[in-house]
Amino acid sequence: MPTITQSLLKSIEQLACEAGEAIMQVYRRDFSVEIKADNSPLTEADKAAHEIIARGLQALTPEVPVLSEEDTQGFNGANAEGFYWLVDPLDGTKEFIKRNDEFTVNIALIAQGKPVLGVVVAPALQLTYLAAEGLGAFKVGSDGQWQAIQASLPPQAGRPWRVLDSRSHPDPRMAAWLEALGEYETQPMGSSLKSCFIAEGKADVYPRFGPTSLWDTGAAQAIVEQAGGRVVTLEDQPLSYANPQQVLNPDFVVWGKR
Repeated sequence: MPTITQSLLKSIEQLACEAGEAIMQVYRRDFSVEIKADNSPLTEADKAAHEIIARGLQALTPEVPVLSEEDTQGFNGANAEGFYWLVDPLDGTKEFIKRNDEFTVNIALIAQGKPVLGVVVAPALQLTYLAAEGLGAFKVGSDGQWQAIQASLPPQAGRPWRVLDSRSHPDPRMAAWLEALGEYETQPMGSSLKSCFIAEGKADVYPRFGPTSLWDTGAAQAIVEQAGGRVVTLEDQPLSYANPQQVLNPDFVVWGKR
């Protein structure tokens, strides 16, 4: 059973950054795009990042299985203690293809259905967010130092809600949800960066309607929760990772402090 320590979190940060460097090597040149069976895009950057992360996690914690978007068939469930790694080697492949820089590497440790450690690296933007239960949530500064982050409280009277919206996955239900929210301003953004901005206090809420998978949310959820925010279903229940054979999430909302 892995012990959640600063050393482990640092090791996962380094692994995610290594995967990010491999992604950037592809990003800086021409690349081909495949279409997977679920109609989602796949590039050689996805594959390269997956190989780096899978190999690194196996070396670091051989007793913990890995569920990666790019290798769902090799995953047979959590280990006997309820642990597994949850990985999206390249979250925001559509943003990667569009070359708008809003893509991330996501690595989460799941324990008994809950994300207890998460690292999100946005290599093109040189942003890193990380968190672990008992340690807190952090953003890595340009000097490489971990800077503690906290989600924001709801806006005071007279200030609009700062809402983040999916750049590549619009949904018609969003309009009705926003109308019920009250005065707001929106900003579109790709990948798990939206949740990280909530954790950092740069935005107040991110509602997500439509399909997402466990690996899209696990790492960022750990960061949001350790920063004092919440990632919940429309029924106000935390997103659960207890049944990884069911990889699709329900609709959810990422809130700052409530």
